[in-house]
Amino acid sequence: MSNESGSGTGTGSSAVGRRSVLRGGLAASGALLVPVAVAAPAFARSGRPAAPWGVQAGDVTANSGLVWVRSDRPARMLVETSATGSFRDARRWHGPLLGSGSDFTGTTALHGLPSGEQIHYRVTLADPDDPRRTGEPVTGTFRTAPARARRGVRFVWSGDLAGQGWGINRDIGGYRIYDAMGALDPDFFLCSGDNIYADGPISATAALPDGSLYRNVTTEEKSKVAETLAEFRGNFRYNLLDDALRRFNAQVPSVIQWDDHEVRNNWYPGEVIAATDTRYTEKNVDVLAARARRAFSEYFPISTLRRPDGRVYRVHHHGPLLDVFVLDMRTYRNANSPGTQTDDPQGILGREQLEWLKRELARSRATWKVIAADMPLGLVVPDATEGKANIEAVAQGDPGAPLGRELQIAELLRFIKHRRITGTLWLTADVHHTSAQHYDPSRAAFTDFEPFWEFVSGPLNAGAFPANALDATFGPDRVFLKAPAVANVSPAEGYQFFGEVDIDAASGELTVRLREQDGTVLFTQVLQPGRVGQ
Repeated sequence: MSNESGSGTGTGSSAVGRRSVLRGGLAASGALLVPVAVAAPAFARSGRPAAPWGVQAGDVTANSGLVWVRSDRPARMLVETSATGSFRDARRWHGPLLGSGSDFTGTTALHGLPSGEQIHYRVTLADPDDPRRTGEPVTGTFRTAPARARRGVRFVWSGDLAGQGWGINRDIGGYRIYDAMGALDPDFFLCSGDNIYADGPISATAALPDGSLYRNVTTEEKSKVAETLAEFRGNFRYNLLDDALRRFNAQVPSVIQWDDHEVRNNWYPGEVIAATDTRYTEKNVDVLAARARRAFSEYFPISTLRRPDGRVYRVHHHGPLLDVFVLDMRTYRNANSPGTQTDDPQGILGREQLEWLKRELARSRATWKVIAADMPLGLVVPDATEGKANIEAVAQGDPGAPLGRELQIAELLRFIKHRRITGTLWLTADVHHTSAQHYDPSRAAFTDFEPFWEFVSGPLNAGAFPANALDATFGPDRVFLKAPAVANVSPAEGYQFFGEVDIDAASGELTVRLREQDGTVLFTQVLQPGRVGQ
């Protein structure tokens, strides 16, 4: 067994005592501190550290990955990796000290891994005062990306978890959709946002149309809208109470993006919550977003969140067959409006992110270039918050030439066409139904682009909603749709969805399958590599 120093992220400190961990953790994370009281969990000094929230892996590449854990008390994170579950000839990685500054969470970076191989890992938490006092190891596994196209790629995607008051209901198997996704043994899971509903309190029961009750697991932090850092953290911990989600996290690495409900419904930078919304004492949405972003960075293993700019948008390289461009359509957007302006340089992405996306798309040599958007392009998503007739996504309902945020998307689509970038498709969630849209200039008001597909899937465990109207600016044709006829259908009644992408190694052919929560295939579309206009 070799001893290696891995780069870790947590509340690292050179001191080894428990008191030093708590003090050093807060100092180490000072750049992210917000003015809110944080209560450390109670723990018995005589006990051993434990990780009841499981483990996660994220941002896995051909030779690296991130492993995450949360301890129930101050602890040193130790990770071992091996080619087998027996952990013979294991490599050891010394991770960070976990303390209150990161809510006892931490991430360890693994590097020098073999490409295209199954990696078994186990996380052990050690008492910082006595390294011999350790908790039960928690195990997980992931596959590294292939360096060559000798093996195909399969991943699943969806979004929207614990929304509209529908939380963990153990009577129906909790977040059972994760078991169906795990049964496909995907290389990774792309979560398209709304990982939590910080603005959606969860009560012990909710009435169903047939008169029965939907019974939720409840916690103190989920009893109100999240405002404090502790409440945002509690929202992320809530989901980890689900057995199916923890099993899935231990089996499948994730690529995570965020959207509005990590903070508040339909939020945008600079927004001030109306005085009439008495749920909130903190009215400055930028303050709420800073707290949410910190909790988000603590509860997911995302490499770019450790950069000085702390950005969520990034490109995930998964071998020669696939690049995934993970967008952030929330942090850099302009204010929601009717979207009728004829000049809109900021748009929904912001200029810097748009230029980054163009550069990375032009640089990509992957057969397929998936653009992971947290909002759809051609579906009209209104923002009726505080009674205003604004637009929340891109399409604003006018079928004519691009206006508002559509201008930025038109610029991107034109760039893709003129740079002859092939193999692009768009994946999203957000609207709480599943559908497939084909965009074609022959049907569009704006015509300077090549045809492409957009696939929508979700929710994972939230209220399902009827289909949104289409905007004809980019010529969408809704080839498939499954959505309820009424709003806010509960997970107990169905209409929970995820999607699957399967890329064949030999032919490069890409197959999209839209699936129901039990894995049933609803729709299949096969795309050929290098071909435009399909």
